[in-house]
Amino acid sequence: MPDPRLNAAGRLAASTEVSPRQVCEKSDLLTGVPRGTRVYVTDLGNCSEDQIVEAARRVKDAGLVPVPHMAARRYDSLAAFERRITRLTQEAGVADVLAIAGETDTPGPLTSSVALIETGLFDRLGIRSIAVAGHPEGAPDIPAPVIRDFLMKKHALAASSDATFLIVTQFGFDPHRVALWLDELTAWGNTFPVHLGVAGPAKMTTLLKFAAFAGVENSLNFLKKRGGAVVSMLTGYDPASMVEPLEARVRSHPATPLAQIHVYPFGGLAKTTEWLSQRGSWGPAAASPFDAQELAR
Repeated sequence: MPDPRLNAAGRLAASTEVSPRQVCEKSDLLTGVPRGTRVYVTDLGNCSEDQIVEAARRVKDAGLVPVPHMAARRYDSLAAFERRITRLTQEAGVADVLAIAGETDTPGPLTSSVALIETGLFDRLGIRSIAVAGHPEGAPDIPAPVIRDFLMKKHALAASSDATFLIVTQFGFDPHRVALWLDELTAWGNTFPVHLGVAGPAKMTTLLKFAAFAGVENSLNFLKKRGGAVVSMLTGYDPASMVEPLEARVRSHPATPLAQIHVYPFGGLAKTTEWLSQRGSWGPAAASPFDAQELAR
């Protein structure tokens, strides 16, 4: 029996993300994204609340599933967090969120994704899906036992929540390392499905910048050493070198928590859309095994 995570073309489903400013300034930005796809709305601390809410509303109006970033440390009070999530649910129809700690020079009283979940506001306002962050290559300055403890705390919170939980990861370039991390998650007792972060097609100079910012330089160095057709300073990066081994793992290890991929559109959403459509992750070939409700989960 075919694995339901793989479509008729043998491809994993894919989500992606956009910045609020992009969505608000380019009305046709989302036209190539299939209906029902999860589209994360980023919060890097450089857009207003009005822009974030408006962007989420536009994603929803396009027939997509808006998943706004909820960055705990950027709220200067519990009331500010409550106002944001209330506006997102009531004005933009948001029912899915990504809960993260976030970074800021002046953190507020909420210091982690766990703190956001513990407020009970997600359940109270009808959030049906809560994504939490995963780090296949580890997180800077956070020991692995602490990461494990926080993940299992989220499992405890999930047990008493009406929402479903999932993990969305940082991007990387070493599929073998990802496989080891997925096995480690299982050994910890994780039961959340994993949406594995992948860098979309982009120039090497662009990837170098984002890899340094995200702390995944070692993974990028692994990629550069492989050379050949996979990566070139001139032609850029082909994400197939990362994604195809992930799809092979679903076929060879059906118990893996890997559920789909999340593509970071570092080379632009148009280029990411073209790549996902051409390979069969998006478009008619990708639609048959999934309905909108499943893709929204």
